[in-house]
Amino acid sequence: MRVDPKSCPRNEDAIHRLVRDHPFAHLISSRSGELLCTPLPLILDHDVEAPHLIGHLARSNPQAAALVREPRALVVFSGTHGYISPSWMRDRTQAPTWNYESVQFDVEVDFDEDAGFALERLVARMEHGRRDAWRVSEMGDRYPGLSRAVIAFRARIIDTRARFKLGQDERADVFDDILAGLERERQHELLSAMVRQASRASGD
Repeated sequence: MRVDPKSCPRNEDAIHRLVRDHPFAHLISSRSGELLCTPLPLILDHDVEAPHLIGHLARSNPQAAALVREPRALVVFSGTHGYISPSWMRDRTQAPTWNYESVQFDVEVDFDEDAGFALERLVARMEHGRRDAWRVSEMGDRYPGLSRAVIAFRARIIDTRARFKLGQDERADVFDDILAGLERERQHELLSAMVRQASRASGD
């Protein structure tokens, strides 16, 4: 991913928020020149000396065996995104574009035969805040068999690239028209992201 200094997130908290709010990622690696990709939810553990992602793969997934031999991989998270229409703008000479948030991590994957820690962390994260939240222990006798079918991993983060393309290059009048268009079309998450990024850029 090309990183434009003007489109960088203002701080690491913005990256942490994206991964927390949009945990569904793509894990991409290679096997003898062949590209492999698995969509999966991941958790970012950043409050440690060596930040890493936590997840699991089905043991039957060929990417798991490939990562044992070649542990380097790319993880891609996509945050809020959406089409920006010139029909919203008073200046009709503007071109359409797509605004988005994206984070990429270069990682090294290390597998753990005990899947329990990854499954419990993921379930706790996904169930957090729910009324009568579900717990892994409620699976009872089904849990051992199902947990043996997956293999957990920690993916140590080697490098991070992020691009938050959220209207930083737009004129003030065009930016305001985009916000109004997003409001009319109820794209509130993208609208909030643009306002948040603009406030960071202005130092508010």
